[in-house]
Amino acid sequence: MINMMLLKTLHIIFMTAWFAGLFYLPRLFVYHAMTEDKLSLDRFVIMERKLLYGIMTPSAILTVAFGFFLTYLYLPAYLDQTWLALKFILVVILIFYHIWCVNIYKDFAENKNKHSHIWFRWFNEFPVVILILVVILVVYKPFT
Repeated sequence: MINMMLLKTLHIIFMTAWFAGLFYLPRLFVYHAMTEDKLSLDRFVIMERKLLYGIMTPSAILTVAFGFFLTYLYLPAYLDQTWLALKFILVVILIFYHIWCVNIYKDFAENKNKHSHIWFRWFNEFPVVILILVVILVVYKPFT
């Protein structure tokens, strides 16, 4: 039998790592957008690539994988849980945000950034809202 506590623990660990990246990468974009010298521009591209592909993306994949695995193991009890459906919607939105970050990174890597550091400061706040909503849904399980 699979240890449910271990699965939940791994889900939370990788979710935390994913969110850490989702908080930090847009902050790097803020500083990258403010930078003009080639050495710093190149350094930001390296930092962003390592964060995106070395930490964020693997953490996102493992978060989603463990989340689906947990959901599968709790079926059929979760089939009629509205809070879980809302959480899934928020996770899908977060995946699209992650993909948007990948595209922004590619723009920076190709010197094609179109946004100001102020825009990135606002962009940086979005995952905070998602995290708050997900935690509320998971802890309080409204709409059950």
